[in-house]
Amino acid sequence: MASNPPSPVERPDLGGPFPEHLAVIMDGNGRWAQRQGLRRIFGHREGIASVREVTTSCARMGLESLTLYAFSVENWKRPRKEVEYLMRLLRRYLVAERDTLMENGVRLMGIGRLDELPADALSKLRETEELTRENTGMVLRLALSYGSRTELADALREAVADAAAGNLRPDDVDDDTLRGYLYDPQTPDPDLVIRTAGEMRLSNFLLWQASYSELYVTEVCWPEFREPDLLAALRAYAGRERRYGGLIDAKPPDRGSEKAV
Repeated sequence: MASNPPSPVERPDLGGPFPEHLAVIMDGNGRWAQRQGLRRIFGHREGIASVREVTTSCARMGLESLTLYAFSVENWKRPRKEVEYLMRLLRRYLVAERDTLMENGVRLMGIGRLDELPADALSKLRETEELTRENTGMVLRLALSYGSRTELADALREAVADAAAGNLRPDDVDDDTLRGYLYDPQTPDPDLVIRTAGEMRLSNFLLWQASYSELYVTEVCWPEFREPDLLAALRAYAGRERRYGGLIDAKPPDRGSEKAV
């Protein structure tokens, strides 16, 4: 049975607009662990607490969408034992967090080359997606075996196949057409992309969708990122002027219901 979201708490006074879609590059797990004199895997384990707190806080604030960069296509190149641990951690998360997701009305989705996940991890993901499918609160997207370049390559491959079958004409291709071939066409463009641990790059994350996103980088490593850090990022976003290449009163592309500030 689906869970309805709890009544959102009063949103904090940010002094400006609240984002609809937040995307997070969760970086610094290994570095945090090494600074504590621990093995890298302990940083990944501690990062689960940050996922839980950020997800719950965003859901209760009434955020519409949250996308977390959980495992990239490049991460498969990491040492085998670390990858195996990450997959075990993913399986445990997908089961252990079901009550929290249901209590907060969160609908979970995976995006990426999901078929590359181990069968048991993919099975738990599908089970949790089905369990939360009718929840009406925030949508939580986990980017798993995800890379933006592979997403665009996969999209182009499907578009070329449709064109070869006579189902797509070159003159019909525009931004909306391309969006329809992405892993989840319903994923809105993120208003804000947060990156933890101080690195100043997108690392192959939502490159197409984040074309007009605001970026916020914090030195805080992901295992230490908590609600106060989230609020600091939201306040920074609220103070930005989003012009989308135009003037102060310009409207965002394909987001006609949102007023640019």
